[in-house]
Amino acid sequence: MARKVLLVVVAYAALALVVVGWGWLLTHSLEGSIEGPDDDVSQWFAGQRTSALDPVSDIGTLLGETPVGLGVGAVVAVVAFFAFRSIAAALLVLVTDVGNGGIYWLGTHADPRDRPPVKIMDSGLVPDHSFPSGHMGTAVAVYGGAALLLALWLRSRGRTGPVGGVLVVLLALVPVFVALSRLYQGAHHLTDVATSAVYGTVLLVVLATALGLRRSRPEAAVPRSTRGHADAPVPHR
Repeated sequence: MARKVLLVVVAYAALALVVVGWGWLLTHSLEGSIEGPDDDVSQWFAGQRTSALDPVSDIGTLLGETPVGLGVGAVVAVVAFFAFRSIAAALLVLVTDVGNGGIYWLGTHADPRDRPPVKIMDSGLVPDHSFPSGHMGTAVAVYGGAALLLALWLRSRGRTGPVGGVLVVLLALVPVFVALSRLYQGAHHLTDVATSAVYGTVLLVVLATALGLRRSRPEAAVPRSTRGHADAPVPHR
């Protein structure tokens, strides 16, 4: 157990260093080549703003807010605990969310980056905390984690029906909705959102593997009883 915890800590530290290093490249060596395309994407999204889409983007932003993420994550943790009868399953989303928050804090302080050069619809944001996207990290941890847990639970029960599959897909699409909303509102560059999507997914998979959740197997079918059948063999003693 101690070795597994150590490996997770080492993997987390390595992931955090990679994110910080990538952020440094975005704000230094690669700034000249990436800033233009990033700005073009931001301006395109700003050009799509309408009175009908504005409130939709507010919903996407709300879903990625830290308080909402923690609340939904707590609910997912409780449901996962009773569904899997496992503390590990309950911890997955919450630990991933906290881990994402740590990497977000490091990224914003180690790699200050200005927000896109468009009107920002989400007021009150720190001007140079564009990298990475905290909303996206929260969405991947909470809704992506919920999708993963649901998929594992369905597989462990041998249930592969369309309803369960649709629910998994819908949960997995929530982070995409959050990402589009943040781009639409001019809160982040495309590379900021993409970075959070990548490191959030990696962290989720690493923790799910370390907690042993990905090794779940379908439950063996219970054989039908032969009691009451006239031709059932009688064991010899």
